[in-house]
Amino acid sequence: MVGKKRPKPTPMEFRNTQLADALQTQDMAALAFALRHGPTVVPLLRPGQRDDPRDSGEVWTYRDPKTGEVALLLFSDALHKPAALPSSVALQSPAWLRAFLGAHQDEITTVFFDIAGPHPLQATPADLIAALDLDA
Repeated sequence: MVGKKRPKPTPMEFRNTQLADALQTQDMAALAFALRHGPTVVPLLRPGQRDDPRDSGEVWTYRDPKTGEVALLLFSDALHKPAALPSSVALQSPAWLRAFLGAHQDEITTVFFDIAGPHPLQATPADLIAALDLDA
């Protein structure tokens, strides 16, 4: 029909409310549950190709210039990502997070959640893998 406007698509929300709540209370059981049952916001160095579902982009990690240690930064909400990080983010599934941590657990020394606040938390890749494997 001519003259009818299509409704604008609802913008995708890049957040996990359960994860934000678990970080606020620093409840490790709730954190594990949120990671197993909801997505995680991951900063990307390079976003994936929209027409290729196999391309999830290139994850951004932080390498300490003094020690060489690598940290993975994850977020409960894209709004908590510091502006100094790359602007692209992805909303990744629990299965993706488990596979990524498993593949890179020897390189990544620590994982930070919401590093700039409001409720930051630090964990080891091994602890997160154990939390993700609880339902397995």
